[in-house]
Amino acid sequence: MIHWRKGIVVAIRSTRPGYTEVEVELDQPLPGADETGIRAIAYTDAVGHPEVGEAVIVNVSALAKRLGTGGFGLIVALPDALPADPPPGPGHLVKDRYSPLQTMVLGVDDQESDHHARLAEADDLEAMPVVVADLHSALPAIIAGIRAVDESLSIAYVLSDGAALPAPFSAAVAGLKEAGWLAGTISTGQSWGADFEAVTIHTGLLAARHVMGADIAVVAQGPGNLGTGTKYGYSGLVTGEHLNAAALLGGRPVGALRMSNADARGRHFGISHHSLTPLTEIARPGVTVPVPDFATLTDSERSQMDPDPGVVEETVAGQLEALGMHRLVNVDLTGLWTALRSSPVRLSTMGRKLPADAASFLAAAAAGRCAARL
Repeated sequence: MIHWRKGIVVAIRSTRPGYTEVEVELDQPLPGADETGIRAIAYTDAVGHPEVGEAVIVNVSALAKRLGTGGFGLIVALPDALPADPPPGPGHLVKDRYSPLQTMVLGVDDQESDHHARLAEADDLEAMPVVVADLHSALPAIIAGIRAVDESLSIAYVLSDGAALPAPFSAAVAGLKEAGWLAGTISTGQSWGADFEAVTIHTGLLAARHVMGADIAVVAQGPGNLGTGTKYGYSGLVTGEHLNAAALLGGRPVGALRMSNADARGRHFGISHHSLTPLTEIARPGVTVPVPDFATLTDSERSQMDPDPGVVEETVAGQLEALGMHRLVNVDLTGLWTALRSSPVRLSTMGRKLPADAASFLAAAAAGRCAARL
């Protein structure tokens, strides 16, 4: 199940809170290959801070399988430099349960938390808009759309556990927080490492409202979504349940459409089936679904996009007929291209940057604009 290697750290590539990327020289090459030098990452809160010359034990399965996502090793331990025991303190919420790297944290909803009493009573989001997206790459675009309406709105990111479990893995989240675009983060389910930890999406959303005081919450999985090319076999299917959770708790569920004007796969061109399936088969009726109006783009803006996002309009018109159970809202895109270009973090989805798949980011920004107006 796991490809193990020993190695030596030969260089530090980069570091940010909770995350360090290094270069490692392995003791033996990857299967079917000659190379022994790899990139590897360490989640420093879990395994400590690797230094040049230190020995490491690395999980190299993603590299061995030649996966496009996750093309790096994962440092499991520094056997000669184990971190000290964490200081005594409250918290017994276990994440990544029963794996060799299960971690114990203080949950915001934990009995030992200062916020437990408040969350034990809370059951209402007080009409807070909750934007739910399939891909992590939609997060900065959604926030750009929110800020295009009102830069003072407080935004919480609620991390689900469908993809990357460690919150520090996201360079986008780190950059958005540093720029002041995100008020804070909450990791839910088996994910861990955010500003707050929660057991479920439900308590994560309640904490966003009643602990963080957020005006809007954005729910999305971390980087590295999983898909199999089957109707129900992908990690983003749970977006339908997340929209239901927002509605159950008295929030305003907003379904961000995953769109593309550049994806060669038919199931993802126009509105992706990763949006259509959960919205038509899992989410309860009444979700607000923002639809970007590409006709409101200027000629100057279109000249910066290749291909033109308008190529999806005919396809999208037919797809929208299936979403009649929800509240479809046409969103004017005026100013959103400029807002997207002002993002403090890199915009990229499935390897395509902003000009190469403008529909993807404009649809996410439209969802943010719509939510802010709620």
